[in-house]
Amino acid sequence: MRGHVPALLRLAVAAPLLMSLGFSPAALAQQETNDSANQADYAVLSNKAVHGLLLGIARAGTRLVAVGERGHILYSDDNGSHWTQAKVPTRQVLTAVRFVDAQNGWAVGYDKLILHSADGGESWSVQHADPASDEGAPLLDLLFTDENTGFAIGAYGALYNTTDAGKHWQEVSDWLDNPDGYHLNGIAQTTDGTLFIVGEAGSIFRSRSKGLTWETLQSPYDGSLFGVLGSGQSSGVLVFGLRGHIYHSTDLGENWQRVAVQAAAGNLLEYGLSSGLRTSDGRIFLVGHGGTLLQSRDFGQSFQIEPRSDLLSLSQLALAANGNLVLVGQAGVLVTAAADGKPLAVSQR
Repeated sequence: MRGHVPALLRLAVAAPLLMSLGFSPAALAQQETNDSANQADYAVLSNKAVHGLLLGIARAGTRLVAVGERGHILYSDDNGSHWTQAKVPTRQVLTAVRFVDAQNGWAVGYDKLILHSADGGESWSVQHADPASDEGAPLLDLLFTDENTGFAIGAYGALYNTTDAGKHWQEVSDWLDNPDGYHLNGIAQTTDGTLFIVGEAGSIFRSRSKGLTWETLQSPYDGSLFGVLGSGQSSGVLVFGLRGHIYHSTDLGENWQRVAVQAAAGNLLEYGLSSGLRTSDGRIFLVGHGGTLLQSRDFGQSFQIEPRSDLLSLSQLALAANGNLVLVGQAGVLVTAAADGKPLAVSQR
């Protein structure tokens, strides 16, 4: 249920994704306290931003754009080798970023902040903010179904919609049957255009009307789900979250099958999973806590662990224009490498 949330605990309660990845709520809450008085200020330029906490990354044409702590937004025009910090009118934590083309993109974060860029991520303007609502709780993900129609979701059941490319954002949380205000963590669109939202306590919502109406689905799991992704098949969808739980559906969520991933010594994977990526050649990648990187070659029906040399937690990944995977998370841009040493087919989503 909704209620008062002390500032120090707000990240732990309102951003379970960060907790699942092992990020420090105390450190981020202290940052938020320090920066709250300066939230109208621009993000401080820092050479260390590329090594700080980054929570989201997306493609803008051939450019890569990443967002994270202290209002940091970085962009790269050489497949992630070098990064430039953008001019950003906030110092709040930014949690996700999406682009609809090479120029127009949006980022979301704390204070229910929504930023827009019309120049490929080089500069940003505020389209929406509500620092007084739920003590500045965050938006955690967003999706644009076309250049004008978008949705942003977040803590305490927040759902926002725009039909004019963000010139106006309308809170439409009551479109979902979510009386307890469960946090909403991930939103995605499947190949056939169906929309899904997943969140706290196994919440799964589905829309077959381009987001105008939503239905609540029976969930296969009562723990938090942090991400959702179309499998690439017309009625295929994946949801994933705490303790390595992955579920696969071939009928748009009417039925679910658990996808168990074998970890070291024959044990099942138990690291939280935060986000995923589907490439145009049919591969699916998931990332999460403890440096987890998973790959599927069968539309998400099974996954294999891609070995990594560190245990740094990962928040999201993108496919660079040269086919390399670029991972971001606990230590900023962690690696730029081709999966299996082979280039991947480039896909925007």
